[in-house]
Amino acid sequence: MTERKPGVVSVVLVNYKGTDDTLTSIAELRKQDWPQDRLEVIVVDNGSGPEHVGRLKASDLDFTFVDSGANLGFTGGCNLGVEHSSGEIVAFLNNDARPDAGWVREAMATFASGADIGAVASKVLDWEGVNVDFTEAAMTWYGMGYKPFAGSPDTGRWESETDVLFGTGAAMFIRAELFEQLGGFDDRYFMFYEDVDLGWRLNLLGWRFRYQPKSVAFHKHHASMNKFGDFRETYLLERNALFTLYKNLGDEQLAAAFPGSLALAVRRAVGRGELDSTALDLRNPGDDSVPTIPVPKTSMAGIYGIDQFVEQLPSMTESRREIQASRVRSDRELLRLFGNRDEPAYPIEDYLAGYDKIVHSLGVLEVGTRRRILIVTGDAIGEKMAGPAIRATQMAKQLAGEHDVRVISLTRSTQVDPSYEVVTVPHRHPRQMVEHEAWADVIVVQGHALRLFPVLEATQKILVVDVYDPLHLEQLEQGRSDDVDQWNRQILDASDTLNHQLELGDYFICASERQRMFWLGQLAGSGRVNARTYSRDPDLRSLIGVVPFGLSSTPPVHDQQRVKGVFPGIGKDDKLVVWGGGIYDWFDPITLVRAVGELAVRQPRVKLLFMGVQHPNPDVPEMDIVAKVRAEADALGLTGKHVFFNDTWIPYEERGAYLLEADAGVSTHYEHLETTFSFRTRILDYLWARLPIVTTVGDSFGDLVAEEHLGVAVHEQDVTGLADALETALFDEDARAGFIGNVDRVREQFTWENALAPLVEFCRNPVRAADKSVRENSTAVEAHQMRVRVPDRKKLYGVRHDLGRAVHYLRTEGPRSVAAKVAHRIRNR
Repeated sequence: MTERKPGVVSVVLVNYKGTDDTLTSIAELRKQDWPQDRLEVIVVDNGSGPEHVGRLKASDLDFTFVDSGANLGFTGGCNLGVEHSSGEIVAFLNNDARPDAGWVREAMATFASGADIGAVASKVLDWEGVNVDFTEAAMTWYGMGYKPFAGSPDTGRWESETDVLFGTGAAMFIRAELFEQLGGFDDRYFMFYEDVDLGWRLNLLGWRFRYQPKSVAFHKHHASMNKFGDFRETYLLERNALFTLYKNLGDEQLAAAFPGSLALAVRRAVGRGELDSTALDLRNPGDDSVPTIPVPKTSMAGIYGIDQFVEQLPSMTESRREIQASRVRSDRELLRLFGNRDEPAYPIEDYLAGYDKIVHSLGVLEVGTRRRILIVTGDAIGEKMAGPAIRATQMAKQLAGEHDVRVISLTRSTQVDPSYEVVTVPHRHPRQMVEHEAWADVIVVQGHALRLFPVLEATQKILVVDVYDPLHLEQLEQGRSDDVDQWNRQILDASDTLNHQLELGDYFICASERQRMFWLGQLAGSGRVNARTYSRDPDLRSLIGVVPFGLSSTPPVHDQQRVKGVFPGIGKDDKLVVWGGGIYDWFDPITLVRAVGELAVRQPRVKLLFMGVQHPNPDVPEMDIVAKVRAEADALGLTGKHVFFNDTWIPYEERGAYLLEADAGVSTHYEHLETTFSFRTRILDYLWARLPIVTTVGDSFGDLVAEEHLGVAVHEQDVTGLADALETALFDEDARAGFIGNVDRVREQFTWENALAPLVEFCRNPVRAADKSVRENSTAVEAHQMRVRVPDRKKLYGVRHDLGRAVHYLRTEGPRSVAAKVAHRIRNR
């Protein structure tokens, strides 16, 4: 194996009687915005003849010349060029293509953005830069890769990076060691679909092929094939499509697709030649003394392609065994990269009729279809995330292995994981949600999404409602500082929002068994616990499941010192207890600060850090309790000595390093209704980091800490009891060892893989709720299926509210939308 030079890019061009184009391409490469001492250009001449070889050797351009001595095809020429290369990255550029000045630079930046990016596909335009050559990759079910928008004007639509199944061999980059690991381009192809096959095999091994629109090349397109007849190209396309399909599809997919692919190849051959396949039927008259029938080469190209597939079958079977044995990604995982598989490709009338017969009779498109799952969260997605966004992105990550997943944030978002899409749809622009609702098969919503987006409210797709956060119970505490009328409106508004969700959902997920009992009561009150839902499942697990907040199965990493010895006032040998989340009105941090003050008298090394004061969503205001707890710490003389406030929000991926420096985790709250049904997600981070836990009794985690001896649970507002509990968790080594051992035992049940299992299982076979499916097919609406309303009160904000909504929708969606909403309101009264 060649010793590779770090940072060097080797560009391979294959020349076959196209020396003028090749020299032009080399000249453009030497204009690259990339250090020339890290750019190696290799030209392989594929048996062009003495004249072309002489011109190339006589050129004063800087490149390495390799004479193959024969026409090895695009595959053999490229492979030979790689053998003579030295760069850690190999690029392939058609000799009739010219690169943009940033072609190499942008591709290399893409490799740097992800260690799992094995190859980069360039954006390729025609020579004039007007029309598209390559911007997306797609694969038909019968093995022919294609470029969906080839020939279309470049409208600027394809300017986002994305993972693709393959890149075009006209302009692409690949890690040299990976290219060698894959065995290079398959020499049996000669040319055509060798790039499709390489990209598919790369993806099967778990690497990503990344499309980079900033890495641009301009291509004349098939200059080499202009020297041959169309039938030779057709032969290679037909044969190589069968090669590609046979080698790379999994057993289940291959069994379903391959018979139809062979039948379709024959039908194409007959259609191209406008042949009458009934000519030899005994029922049709004819001169049987004539032993031949005129058949055009375009027809025989397809037949010969099939025959040569048969000829190569032993070696193809061996290749298939190797590929299938080494693959780490299933067909289901890759299906999202195939694009539109239902593409006939050839506009031949008889062929298209046969295509429809094969597709509908053999069901080739039904195998391994991935569902499309849309997850909508109100919180920001990015480096700094609060609970709802963390939960939404973890759902997406777990579901993306089996489905196409798109996460929508209603505020702001950045891509955090390549396995799913992330999109921002502001609630001020409800029309933007329309295309996403149309795309989805299953929709998962949190918060107020159904109220904000009429298209979600009216969706006929399977609807999963995440009610892990009881908004109305939260408002009982959050609005306590407002006047009583405003407070009451907030509570009733949250109740109305939730009742509306309970009416519309097909499946609900909550955070704990205790919560599930609460929600079953509210579902019963809204008419969703009925004969139909009960008949399907007497335990109603098919209607509402427990999907708690989870923790990562990957242990946290301590990359650098974050707190001890870094925060002024916190020494390396101090005992650190952390408050791992925001400070909200329903918590009781004041008792905690007083307890730390009491403990500090006898244990001066105790330090308390509030890890995050400012919410990651700037639209969420700071609550009154923050100022109160700061004032309490100041009044006791603890601020900067024993109590510390981190005024920013720690990035989600960095929190583990902070937690690993802690000696215990704490969460204190008041005993009230919100506490009873809450699910304190910060406790999970303590489990993740193997910390003893000190918490208040009264919620589900308080019970868990006490029952499983994960730390100490104390009664609310008990300063001395809390100080004693902290002392035990921080300074009693025997007790600490016991707590940590129990944490190790319990935490596995809360990993995201386990926590999200009910949702993952539901999405494998999503079904409408039993009562909703009947409702949609019924002309009469029964009493228990009517819209849910909070009894004995007017619609919130009354006529003014309704008029305001009408004006908003008139401006954003037009008069038809307003008329439709009025009709919908009347129908459901």
